[in-house]
Amino acid sequence: MPEASWIDEERGVGELAQRLPAHERIALDTEFLRERTFFARLCVLQIAAGEGIWCVDAIATPLAPLVPVLGSSTTTKLLHAARQDLEVLYLSSRCVVAPVFDTQVAAACAGFKPQIGYADLVDTLLGVKLEKAHTRADWSKRPLSREQLAYAADDVRYLEPVARALEDRLRELDREHWVREDCAALTDARRFEPDPDTAWERLRGIAQLAPRARARAKLIAAWRERLARERDLPRSWILPDAAVFEIAHATPQTAADLSALRAMPPNFNARFAEDLLDTLRDQAPREPPAPEPEPDGRPTDAQKAAAERMIRAVDARAAELGVSAEILATRGQIKALAMGSRQIDALAGWRREVIGERLLALLD
Repeated sequence: MPEASWIDEERGVGELAQRLPAHERIALDTEFLRERTFFARLCVLQIAAGEGIWCVDAIATPLAPLVPVLGSSTTTKLLHAARQDLEVLYLSSRCVVAPVFDTQVAAACAGFKPQIGYADLVDTLLGVKLEKAHTRADWSKRPLSREQLAYAADDVRYLEPVARALEDRLRELDREHWVREDCAALTDARRFEPDPDTAWERLRGIAQLAPRARARAKLIAAWRERLARERDLPRSWILPDAAVFEIAHATPQTAADLSALRAMPPNFNARFAEDLLDTLRDQAPREPPAPEPEPDGRPTDAQKAAAERMIRAVDARAAELGVSAEILATRGQIKALAMGSRQIDALAGWRREVIGERLLALLD
């Protein structure tokens, strides 16, 4: 097995960019930091193609020369659990990496557990045990140790043989189109720059709030999202979720009212406080919004019964197909469907044929 080449100069990136288009498939992985920022900081980009493996120092060198191949429609990019890697690469290069073959997605469609890790998949399919010692390493520090470099290289070294093994299984099962659809969805740029006004969807339990409080919580979540992006700070550093709910309930009028709330950070910035209060005063609805169906709301007895019927149907279909039920329809999606939503994955693409039509029939 070849050792990885370390690239920390612009010239080396340019030379690599010239070599990669000759390959129909390249394997990708990233190492990044996100503990103290809103946006992930890309530290290392690992690439494997043919017999070569390269680790690019993304801190020291620009990725611009690699953008054409990363976005090329004629080169398939192999990744495992690609969602965060694709987001990091997009934010670092403004490039939508596509087309993609995600080995975690493929494994789930082939009957493995949905969130199977890369090391477990390599062990199961190839009989190779990978080192896991550097999963929490600080990849921004230089120089990287020899052990770190080997660990980073292993993250792309086996993606090609794993992908081939999974493709063989998917072909036998006639599920290649499942993976194509799900992987195409991963490359939608809207995933990487979501609308701040939808940030409330991250708040667990928001549907339990009364209409006025729910409306305020949505405003606060959008305000926090914009500020976190602007300052490149974690959302919780601006305002923890508990404070969002408490403010939504308490309707504070002054900075002193805010600081008196139990969940407020003790060092909450005074300028942030005034800006938040202005936002709530300027945008708060005068009338309670009309009731709306929410996935986290409280279902009626009839809706609970419908959800139970659908859960049984999903479980039975999943057993028949030899896959985990959650890749067909999650419990949350089933609950949302029972409560009136039709904007769920189970009613689109391959899932509609496999399970979606059955679920709709159970609502009649």
